[in-house]
Amino acid sequence: MALFSGFQNIGKVPELRNRVAYTVFMMAVYRIGVFVTIPGVDRNVMQAVVSKQSGGLLGMMNMFSGGALGNLSIFALGIMPYVSASIVLQLLGMVYKPLEELQKEGEQGTRKINQYTRYGTILLSLMQSFGITMSLEALNNGDLSGAAAVGDVVVHPGWGFRIMSCITLTTGTCFMMWVGEQITERGIGNGISLIIFAGIVDTIPSGVFQYFATNKGTIQPLNIAAVVAIILVTVATIVFFERGQRRIPIYYARRNVGRRVYGGQTSFLPLRVNTSGTIPPIFASSLLMFPATLANFKIPGMGLIQEMLQRGDWAFNTFYVLLIIFFCYFYTAVTFQPVDVAENLKKQQAFIPSIRQGKQTADYIDRVLTRITFGGSVYVAAVCVVPSIVSEMFHVPFRWGGTSIMIVVGVALDTVNQIEAHLITRNYEGLSGTGGKATKIRGRRDL
Repeated sequence: MALFSGFQNIGKVPELRNRVAYTVFMMAVYRIGVFVTIPGVDRNVMQAVVSKQSGGLLGMMNMFSGGALGNLSIFALGIMPYVSASIVLQLLGMVYKPLEELQKEGEQGTRKINQYTRYGTILLSLMQSFGITMSLEALNNGDLSGAAAVGDVVVHPGWGFRIMSCITLTTGTCFMMWVGEQITERGIGNGISLIIFAGIVDTIPSGVFQYFATNKGTIQPLNIAAVVAIILVTVATIVFFERGQRRIPIYYARRNVGRRVYGGQTSFLPLRVNTSGTIPPIFASSLLMFPATLANFKIPGMGLIQEMLQRGDWAFNTFYVLLIIFFCYFYTAVTFQPVDVAENLKKQQAFIPSIRQGKQTADYIDRVLTRITFGGSVYVAAVCVVPSIVSEMFHVPFRWGGTSIMIVVGVALDTVNQIEAHLITRNYEGLSGTGGKATKIRGRRDL
């Protein structure tokens, strides 16, 4: 009942009500754009091609775009160019000194980096849109999985179609980027994440209807119960670990300023179990599905690699787990700098009990982060692999992998936390009835 009363409280806060309504409106605008097809193409032929390659990179791109690629929509590129540009700038911040200094300049530096991210998004969108137009023309000749057997995707190929499509797709990505930023600023939740969330959730009803239509008359209640059980266990595991934190106690030294005494307070440094989020499984999936896409282009040797890395095979799962663990450590090292955290604590005259300020603090934080990242990487790998293994062993149809469920649950938790923050600041009870407390992982005892 506390959950329902929490949702009722949303309508009692005018600002929160307006933010939720604005978010719903902008998401509706995005979903309408998914069905606006670029000129000069046949949507039905493209949908047949995507259904043939549902297990490859093309199928994954179509899922993350919310079916926009299958519809050859103006949003066919999805929001991934923006995500890729953001990741590239984060990586450049580690090796390019001016960009690293810009990241430390606060709000002004953040605005500059956001502007560079937009420029990078446009550049990547132009490159990817040109690659898509060339691939669409290749589909006419049957160069990709014999697509000519189902018809021509491009009605009038040539440079006119290429230039028009590049401009249309790039403009669509820029519009999606603007929609995401507007939702983040004026709505509720992270706009870019909500767009990816909407794209994945949109495929759920069609997948359910397709399953019932394909297995009409042979539906097994036990299979359906097994699928529901797998989803519930996966969601519960994701919620537990995504809210899990390792809290390092922080003490602030007392200092006298005139007749007043400042400091002497106790706080904590929260370290998330899964600092990298859903980036590692996305990168790992892209790398493992890339040979299948190259094999469709008739590149020599890629067909053999594709046969060795069949989705669901032991080799695929082994490489998938190893890549996820690697990217968990890599992305955590990129996004979290223990040296900077230790330096900031020293400037604030804060310290960890029995740990000397400076290098020893940085080493201690890095050691703790390394340990919990190992547990987090194992959790991410298990969530992404175990559901597929269980469905293969018991012949249970399970269309949505752990990666999709991780994204959906993670975005939902983040959005709920923001709604709770608005409610609690106005003396209302949160949606969970507990103020959104995180799972605490015990570590060293406070001295």
